[in-house]
Amino acid sequence: MKRIGFLSFGHWQPIPGSKTRTAKEALLQSIDLAVAAEELGIDGAYVRVHHFAPQLASPFPLLAAIGARTKRIEIGTAVIDMRYENPLYMAEDAAAADLISGGRLQLGISRGSPEPALHGYESFGHVPADGETDADLARSHAEVFRAAIAGAGAAHADPKMTGAEGSLAIQPQSPGLPDRIWWGSGTRATAVWTAEQGMNLMSSTLLTEDTGVPFHELQAEQLAQYRAAWKAAGHKREPRVSVSRSILPIVSDVDREYFGGMGSRERSDQVGHLDGGLARFGKSYVGEPEQIVEELAKDTAVQDADTVLVTVPNQLGVAYNAHLLENVKAIGSELGWS
Repeated sequence: MKRIGFLSFGHWQPIPGSKTRTAKEALLQSIDLAVAAEELGIDGAYVRVHHFAPQLASPFPLLAAIGARTKRIEIGTAVIDMRYENPLYMAEDAAAADLISGGRLQLGISRGSPEPALHGYESFGHVPADGETDADLARSHAEVFRAAIAGAGAAHADPKMTGAEGSLAIQPQSPGLPDRIWWGSGTRATAVWTAEQGMNLMSSTLLTEDTGVPFHELQAEQLAQYRAAWKAAGHKREPRVSVSRSILPIVSDVDREYFGGMGSRERSDQVGHLDGGLARFGKSYVGEPEQIVEELAKDTAVQDADTVLVTVPNQLGVAYNAHLLENVKAIGSELGWS
């Protein structure tokens, strides 16, 4: 079986056509869409985290609310920018949200992506040390966070209060959460590092490298290198691997009005510059369901992953996105995903 989840960036803008005009609407509609997705049999509800932008930024109150309103669906992030995070405070928030949901949290974390703020994480009080890059900072925060959710001591006990010396772990703890941490990887090399660290792999709709081969082939190579490194590292459990895709079935006049005019540029890979280097962006799957089934069947990375996260145009509203997810699920059934 292959899991299907949705991924929302949680945009809001007071512009013509937007059904998500405020931050409050973005948050409440995210909860409602997760409820609707669960009713449709979708397997996961994921949100993207951005700072200093009109998008979702503080995931844990939202994830806890979704967890309280749903019973089965996985809830998670894709991804949290670890440069911004206080890892111990995040560990407390993550454990609490996981307990509220009954152990359904799937947390994607990473270095993050280009953003509106210049070194915005420094405004949050996190400044790389001398000789350290912002990527090093993200990995350092991730290491502390993962140790904390696994129960490592994080503070010295005060004998006057506890009657004993030793180390104190953050509370609460949520059993099983350490195995449900994913790293958002944009290259083959970081995928290998992710495997060595024992984290699940989350690969997006772009890779920050290009070898001239189609995106799905380069991504399939990334997944293969990850699995080989996981096996070489000797980890005992089976890892999970997700890829993200833009899938827009056209089955109604409304679909056609929104997406029928998308041209060949969106329907094919693109190569551009990102973070000072070349990046390859995967195409959007737009068209009649039969056409999308045929194209996805040839997507080697989709075939190799156990989870597909479908990016949703959240500003079109809950009802439209539920309609989209229902059609994506039908496409998945045609492909034998469930």
